[in-house]
Amino acid sequence: MDGRRRRERLWRAVAAWAEAPEREPGWAQEVCLSVVAEFRGVDAATLSLWVRGERAQEILGASDAWAAGLAETQYTVGEGPGMEALRGNEPVLVPDLRVDQQRWPGYAEEALAAGVAAVFVFPLQVGALRLGTLELFRHHVGELGDDESTDAVLTADLVAAGLLRQADLAERAGQVYEPRLVTSFHDVNVATGMLAARLRIDLDDAFARLRAHAFGHGRSVLDVARDVIERRIALDDLAE
Repeated sequence: MDGRRRRERLWRAVAAWAEAPEREPGWAQEVCLSVVAEFRGVDAATLSLWVRGERAQEILGASDAWAAGLAETQYTVGEGPGMEALRGNEPVLVPDLRVDQQRWPGYAEEALAAGVAAVFVFPLQVGALRLGTLELFRHHVGELGDDESTDAVLTADLVAAGLLRQADLAERAGQVYEPRLVTSFHDVNVATGMLAARLRIDLDDAFARLRAHAFGHGRSVLDVARDVIERRIALDDLAE
């Protein structure tokens, strides 16, 4: 009975948004907060969009600033369970990050230091279309229950369907669908383009240099990108 009630509450949280565009601001945070409230032992949750691969991630929703920071860390280091789930198009369940830290050493080091003990990632997908990820975090080790894993998959599927529904409603209204974001990495795309043009390299190489500079200086790639745009970091300083 508890599982059925949880599913009904999660369904209402997503469906109310999908059918009512005027409620869109804050909807993703509401979904993340609902997941934290409904799932036993889950301390935080994020919803991320991967609109054009790994260089175009956006943080759609986060239950709190800690969770948003974890999503930004993964984007900066360029590895982690979210990226693996997106590439493999299947859930990545990590009940003890210390055991699996060799899979993503850069991410694991940062996440463990931030207090993450376990992480569970579920792709947002409709058929072969991959839209993003739902990530759940714990401060303690341990598996998700079977019912909660099933409900997490259902929630991810509902969010993916809701995103397509909102995009369809926007298209019918003659608008471009631009969901409200917790964190946008648009500035990273701008800085990547600037660096690629300056050094005459491809975008992937330019992006890798931004990431390497950020990781080497203990900063987020978004902060480095903003410094590049504002000329606080010279493009030539990233030549090597």
